Amino acid sequence: MPEYICPNCKNVIYDEDALLCHFCGESLGKAGRGFIGRIRYQNKKIIWYFIIFLILLIFIFTGLK
Repeated sequence: MPEYICPNCKNVIYDEDALLCHFCGESLGKAGRGFIGRIRYQNKKIIWYFIIFLILLIFIFTGLK
């Protein structure tokens, strides 16, 4: 059974589906473990570069017709 330690109060949580600490109510930090979650909490410049790249890509493909 996996154990999670709350980064705020340092208590051990044994519930593997819990996203919030049962003792203090703070986030356990398990929500952002995927690719989108990592981008969301990282540098915001990466998101803007990705959006600009997608927009340019759309213009290139629609301009070729």
